[in-house]
Amino acid sequence: MFLEHKEEGKLHKGSVLVGYDLGEQYSQISYCVYGNEDVDTVATVVGTKQYNIPTVLCKRKGVNQWFYGKDAVKNSGQEDMFVVEKLLSLARKGEKIGLDGESYDPVALVTLFMRRSLTLMNLIASIENIAAIMFTVDELDDRMVEILAQAAANLNLKTSHIYFQSHTESFYSFMLHQPPELWTYQVIACEHDGRRLKTYRMECNKRTTPIVTLIEEQIYETLVIPEEDEEEQVKKDAFRLADERFLGILEKMCEGRIVSCAYLLGDGFREDWNEQSLQFLCHNRRVFQGNNLFSRGAVYGILEKLDPGEAGLSHVFLGKDKLKSNIGMHVMRQGKESYFALLDAGENWYEIHRECEFLLGDVKKLEFVVTPLTGKNVETREIPLAGAKETGAPFTRYRLEVAMSSPDTVQIKVTDLGFGELFPANGQVWEKSFQVS
Repeated sequence: MFLEHKEEGKLHKGSVLVGYDLGEQYSQISYCVYGNEDVDTVATVVGTKQYNIPTVLCKRKGVNQWFYGKDAVKNSGQEDMFVVEKLLSLARKGEKIGLDGESYDPVALVTLFMRRSLTLMNLIASIENIAAIMFTVDELDDRMVEILAQAAANLNLKTSHIYFQSHTESFYSFMLHQPPELWTYQVIACEHDGRRLKTYRMECNKRTTPIVTLIEEQIYETLVIPEEDEEEQVKKDAFRLADERFLGILEKMCEGRIVSCAYLLGDGFREDWNEQSLQFLCHNRRVFQGNNLFSRGAVYGILEKLDPGEAGLSHVFLGKDKLKSNIGMHVMRQGKESYFALLDAGENWYEIHRECEFLLGDVKKLEFVVTPLTGKNVETREIPLAGAKETGAPFTRYRLEVAMSSPDTVQIKVTDLGFGELFPANGQVWEKSFQVS
């Protein structure tokens, strides 16, 4: 029995790797040169740390002239412009967008925004010379995987190294490349856009091998920062209330836990409103503030796929998008029974596809061993090949294809391949699925 692997083009030192954080309001682009782990973020204005690219498009009436990012925001107030905002929400809905008498596919507009924004990379590498790219988004569900896959295909990138991951996994990838003392214990990150706060708490279970890493997420819609044009007293009261609420959230997150460090992310932390909460957070902890963690984490995510470091090899992240069990089979190889690994815990469910071929005798069934890394018991899933035709051959060769349709649903396809010229394939196919923890 053997497993067929698809060989992808190998990268060489000097190849440019790109992490693209695609957000509802803003997007960011980070990059590194393969062989050098220094990750930089592209600034919209050269020589500054203005990393946010407004996720906005703007079209001039009557002509095929488009603007993106800050230029789109700048031109949006003109009477002869059509503005398209919230591109990700529009793409999720999938409905055609009527604009200037034309109908546009929302995913095509996402692609247009990606293509235009990637021109910011031209001084480092043109879009044709990007060797690998990781797209990261806030939530990576089935629909978002479909959107990103279609948009990436539309970009016609000259690489097979195209990946997707959630902000949560980008946070994990980022931490793998930080000094060990920063994540000896638990780590928290707080992302605030001025209206919504999202928190992440990362915890590693060092009693397991590999070390299982989990990240808990919470969303708070009530932590609102006042607008700049509010009256001073109104702003002062709102900031004080936000500080009190944020302090309560942090106290609950840290209660009974040792937290090594914390990250404050997003424009919501630009104002100095969080005096009490920051004082609490800085007590015996390292605290960092910025807004490009996810795009940098996306670059580190590529590095972990291409050349995993020691930390990446010793840890496994079991996020919402991950397979949480090892799946294999007990097989006979060279007359001896052995375990044949099919799927490994920690893989993104939407990237999983395995193929192998095997022989079966009189007993026409497959047994899969499911070993959860979450502490649950090992289980066996049996797939009978009901109705398999008897040919008189001592064995029949089959092709097994394994994929996943969700983080907890394994799809199995088995195809009869016959047994040599005397016993040709009869075309029988079995398609089954089973659930995993």
